[in-house]
Amino acid sequence: MLGFLSAPLGAAYHIVFVLAELLAPLAGGLATAAAIVVFTIAVRLLLVPLSYHAFRSQAGLVEFQAKVQEVRKRYAKRPERLQQELAGLYRQHGGGLLAGFLPLLIQLPIFSVMYRLFLSKTVAGKPNGLLTRNLLTTPLGSHWLSGAGPVSAHGLIFLALFALMAVVAFIAVRVAREAMPAPADQPGAIAAISKLLPYLTLVIAAFVPLAAGIYLLTTTAWTVAERAVMRRLSPVTSGNVPGARAPAR
Repeated sequence: MLGFLSAPLGAAYHIVFVLAELLAPLAGGLATAAAIVVFTIAVRLLLVPLSYHAFRSQAGLVEFQAKVQEVRKRYAKRPERLQQELAGLYRQHGGGLLAGFLPLLIQLPIFSVMYRLFLSKTVAGKPNGLLTRNLLTTPLGSHWLSGAGPVSAHGLIFLALFALMAVVAFIAVRVAREAMPAPADQPGAIAAISKLLPYLTLVIAAFVPLAAGIYLLTTTAWTVAERAVMRRLSPVTSGNVPGARAPAR
């Protein structure tokens, strides 16, 4: 484990345990799973300002790509002028776009800590007690493809988790398509990959502990809802993007 993550990982570990104790009178056997959900939401709430800046950067990228497409179309038969115009665009907007992705980079260590908290077998040199807790008799440290088996009673818990993740992924694809429609000349393979990418969490969840799957479901659902809200508050209109298709209904 990376040494610089040990301290925040230990702190997060104790916070989740405290939340589980507080939720136990209300949630009973669901307390630890509920604590994972509450902890994930609390951290994502703290990261909202960074997420908003990252969203604005994405909006700027959409506008920048639209300008690039317009310049390429306008000067397609004048290569030298095309290069000059593109160079001017990159000088004008390139630095701001790169700086706008700083919020995403800042969030990466935080997400790494949260993911490892629900994945690692040990924390601070001791067994990860979170993975010994249960969700409806299913250990949070169990895996779908091991233990009692994928078609057992424990396996049904995982299947329910996968079903929820599939719904979230489907919504994520629609939200992304409406926010940034694919250009008309985009290769079919790239378009297909962009549609399948959100479903990658299902593949990951099939190989990680149940606790990590609950975290992935919660943080992915939060991301989808957060982007939908931010888009309404600061909409990115796609109608003016050259070569863009209107989203299918």
